[in-house]
Amino acid sequence: MVSLIKDSVGILPAGALGVSFFYHLTKQLTQVDDRVYFLERQNSSSSQGLKKSGEIAIATSKTIKYFSTAKILKPDLLSCYKLALLPEIVLICPNPDQLLSIISTAVELLILISEQGELSQLELPFPYLVLSSNGIYFQRFRQIFIEKIEEATLFGRLADLWPDIMPRIVSRFLRGVTIQTGVREGSEGNTIYRPGPRGRTQITGGDITSRKRCCEILAGKGAWFELAPNISPTRIEFDKALANLSTNLLGQLMSIDAQGKFKVLTIGEILTNSHQPEIRELASHVFKVGQMIKVYGKDENFEVVLDQLMETCNAHASHIPSSLQWVDTKIRLLTLEPEITPTEAWLLEPLIRYAKASELEDSVNYFESLKKQLIEKLTLATNRNR
Repeated sequence: MVSLIKDSVGILPAGALGVSFFYHLTKQLTQVDDRVYFLERQNSSSSQGLKKSGEIAIATSKTIKYFSTAKILKPDLLSCYKLALLPEIVLICPNPDQLLSIISTAVELLILISEQGELSQLELPFPYLVLSSNGIYFQRFRQIFIEKIEEATLFGRLADLWPDIMPRIVSRFLRGVTIQTGVREGSEGNTIYRPGPRGRTQITGGDITSRKRCCEILAGKGAWFELAPNISPTRIEFDKALANLSTNLLGQLMSIDAQGKFKVLTIGEILTNSHQPEIRELASHVFKVGQMIKVYGKDENFEVVLDQLMETCNAHASHIPSSLQWVDTKIRLLTLEPEITPTEAWLLEPLIRYAKASELEDSVNYFESLKKQLIEKLTLATNRNR
């Protein structure tokens, strides 16, 4: 009988956000042990590159520390199950467009557990899956997760899990909406990861028992995790989208001038009075779309939501938004391209899709215009720094 390694956290994959989580979950690298580690993403070339390099370099405030991949990198979820190395929690934080393959792997894991006759155990040997990538996607991927399980049942790879086992599985599918930041510099063997300051991650989705257990473990290890208010994951995603777009996307537009010259800005500088109209306009469009899909209540006060946005952003006034850090790094390495980052893409595209479905033409045009402006600014910066 295979069980989970209690009180353990697997981070998938070892990207900039994942390394930041690792940094804070190990109390700034002072408690690196077998309870917090990275997991390979199945069939990932980057995982193979990490193993080939033999080490992961993580910057602290004073130095750069090097960790052997043999010590802190474990195989993919399916291999971990076979080796009895499954963590209790998997923090999933790749680019959002890689989430689908990870969900497919999670369903394959369920099939393996079922083949061993272990799905009916009192303590289900299936990890808590905490999706922590930025974006608006949780309900969509939760539905895909369920559909893939049903598909496996249809083709005889899984027995019918309703009504008893399926709710137990789905209750472990959680969302971690985070403001944690991190930056990756260099590539392949020359990569250095620079974790951002300790940022808040709100756990939502699943059931209350699962959320509490995840917060107990993750916060207990020194990272900033807390239970989200008792509202839908999509509402939390929209609230986070407001903060992310206001600082990361508008921040990029403000940090690149008409000649393509880039200047690093803090959140506090982005929030100065001269930029208040732009932030208000963005927030109003996100709010309108949210009201149409019932994320925000019909009678909910926009000014209250805007005040909450400003309070959240002001609390991190000294931080440099992750997308601006990314642009700064790309410019210094002469690798900047006029491309929207996955973070901004997975915020704007769902908003555009929802706005179209709600027939909010002015909001569709607004978000499309933001994309166009961002590409134009990044093109200017790219051409200036070639």
